[in-house]
Amino acid sequence: MQRARLTRYGLLSVTGSDARAFLHAQLTNDIENLPAERWALAGWCSAKGRLLASFLVIPSPDGFLLQLARDLAAPVAKRLSMFVLRAKVKIADESDAWAQFGVWDADYEPRDVAWRGNIATVRVGERRFLELGPTAELKEPATADEVQWTLQEIRTGRPLITRATQDQFVPQMVNFEALGGVDFRKGCYPGQEIVARAQYRGQVKRRMVHARAPAGIALQPGQEFNGGTVVDVAPTEEGAELLAVLPI
Repeated sequence: MQRARLTRYGLLSVTGSDARAFLHAQLTNDIENLPAERWALAGWCSAKGRLLASFLVIPSPDGFLLQLARDLAAPVAKRLSMFVLRAKVKIADESDAWAQFGVWDADYEPRDVAWRGNIATVRVGERRFLELGPTAELKEPATADEVQWTLQEIRTGRPLITRATQDQFVPQMVNFEALGGVDFRKGCYPGQEIVARAQYRGQVKRRMVHARAPAGIALQPGQEFNGGTVVDVAPTEEGAELLAVLPI
């Protein structure tokens, strides 16, 4: 079993009696019917249908945890709070208070989301898990580098929207609908009409692909690559592997 401390992710908590309905109205996926033992990939879009953040939505005993890019945690928490209005919802940035680990080659229980007190274990792939918990309680040492986890996420094809790529892609450009991150049967959410139009009118002209770059080429999210845009990248012995949105 390998464990890597994850520092590139932030974490928001969304609590209150209206938390489920609030997230359902804001995100691209069906949160209203999300079971307590399941997680969901979801996006938060601008009015123009472009992704402002990508979330792993994890039900918690008090509401929900939203895993997102660390550099977006504070601004997204602030902007998302503007839409609370009179709803009974509290949004807090827990990025500094909670520790996050990626665990692989592990034989944890097979449930998608399991809580042991304040610590959550989230199955995100075959023998691959996230561990989330208050920093004071989750103290097991890391045995691997975070780059190894990032590389696995890239090979899985799961995009992470960061500050460098925020507000650039409609969900389909990063294959969100293929990953189950968009529910086209649910009600309205910000940008919903544009996202639906792109789906049913075939207006998506760019798509995210897995690619490799040779050694000596320095790449980072938001950078141009072969006529497209880098979404995520991790170094390898041969160079780098990346997810990039390219013209079809």
